[in-house]
Amino acid sequence: MSSTTSSFPERIELSGEGLVLRDWTEADLAAMPELFDHPDIAYWTPIVSPFDDAAARARLARDRQMRAEGTTILLAVTVDGGAPLGEVMLRRAPEGIEIGYAIGPAHRGQGLAARAVRVMSAYAFEQLDAEQVILELEAENTASVAVATKAGFRLLDVPLITGEEKGRPFSLQTWGLSRS
Repeated sequence: MSSTTSSFPERIELSGEGLVLRDWTEADLAAMPELFDHPDIAYWTPIVSPFDDAAARARLARDRQMRAEGTTILLAVTVDGGAPLGEVMLRRAPEGIEIGYAIGPAHRGQGLAARAVRVMSAYAFEQLDAEQVILELEAENTASVAVATKAGFRLLDVPLITGEEKGRPFSLQTWGLSRS
């Protein structure tokens, strides 16, 4: 990847697997705290906690900045283009295209994360010419490991990524999905 990464399109809407992944808008700000202000999301993700109205506004502004820089896309996960149920992220990283996700607690157990990851992976392969898409997960996060498996990813034989976030140590496994 070159240091002159091209920006992403100003608007993105992806459909597939019974989902519509769409841009976050100001109209979504009120729904974001209900989706992201949860102990699971605070523990397993880098999303700020507590997640309140100010955090929602900051996230939307940061989303727009990262997209303009050409590094990251954050899309609302919906079933019909309407109410957001969670989020899926695509990030251009030195190690390749990384995907992340967070589904609101009230919307879990419907396969939304695995379906959103598959739709976003297809975008990475078809529009960004990615050869491989990765997920970085903690092995103890059994829900995310299940998402990786359901989405067709496999655990890669690469070193663990270790660090500290929000005052706790983490150790991430890398899961990969290669272009078919």
